[in-house]
Amino acid sequence: MKSLILPPLSVLYSAITRTRLSLYRRGTLHSTKLDRPVISVGNITTGGTGKTPLVEWIARAVANEGKSVCILTRGYGRDNPDRMVVVSDGKTVLATPSEAGDEPFLLATNLVGAAAVISSGNRVAAGNEAIRQFDTDCFVLDDGFQHLRLQRDLDIVTIDATNPWGGGHLLPYGRLREPLRGLSRADCIVITRAAQANNIDELCKEIRAYAGDIPVFRSTMRNARITRLHGLAEEIVPPVAAFCAVGNPRSFFDAIPHELVLQKSFPDHHRYSQSDIDSLVDAARRHSANSLITTAKDAVKLRALSFSLPCHVLEIEPDIESTDELMGLIRSVLR
Repeated sequence: MKSLILPPLSVLYSAITRTRLSLYRRGTLHSTKLDRPVISVGNITTGGTGKTPLVEWIARAVANEGKSVCILTRGYGRDNPDRMVVVSDGKTVLATPSEAGDEPFLLATNLVGAAAVISSGNRVAAGNEAIRQFDTDCFVLDDGFQHLRLQRDLDIVTIDATNPWGGGHLLPYGRLREPLRGLSRADCIVITRAAQANNIDELCKEIRAYAGDIPVFRSTMRNARITRLHGLAEEIVPPVAAFCAVGNPRSFFDAIPHELVLQKSFPDHHRYSQSDIDSLVDAARRHSANSLITTAKDAVKLRALSFSLPCHVLEIEPDIESTDELMGLIRSVLR
């Protein structure tokens, strides 16, 4: 029944998407230009493409150029999505994970001293507020490829090498947010998780068939460190039970450098309860696990919960080939 229902819904979604894009191209729907450069980082599929680590990398790179940076994000999964929330003023984290959304809170925490973060469905209003409050020099627009209401000076699209086209179908039958020819709007492509796929050269050819002759960068996810969720740092003791609530759980599980006896994935952006953790710990003990491990994105929602097994956090960062060329594109839009 599911397979019979979803294809027609994808056809309807395609018609709506094409109409919306056409209205923006013809000027019937208008885009707004902020009085500061905007660097957009987005994707053409739903789910985890490694976008958030790249947003952090770009924000830090712009800050290192001496610019005042603000990340504009929708803040998916937060308590009140209609409310504008200043997650960080660049110096202090001012919101909780439930107020900000898990990814904005993680970005705000990691970028204290480097970038402000605002969660808002209205990125234009949020941008103007950031200019007023923080005298922002440059914006990084998180998940911005389809957010055509806001003009951008540099459009970066991430494509996950392990699942580049989301099954090849538009939502909801597949994971494509729009037809692949939409890649023609991109200024450059960053292929993420390149080390986890064997067909990168072929993927590059496919990308260029839709995007044209634009820069295509290859990126891998590098394990930066493993930290302790609670308490003092200590070595992780294998075997390990891994759990996460991210768009691409397989990528996380494959990155763990320890013996895994249990892998548990929850829906993306899942809000953990104490009963979730208790059940997880029970299952881990049944599999003779000595430790738990999760992602940094999950960790921001877990610190108030109790664990009777040590829980560790795997922190990752992007390792981008041809960094100088990507920085050249970024510097070209800075004022």
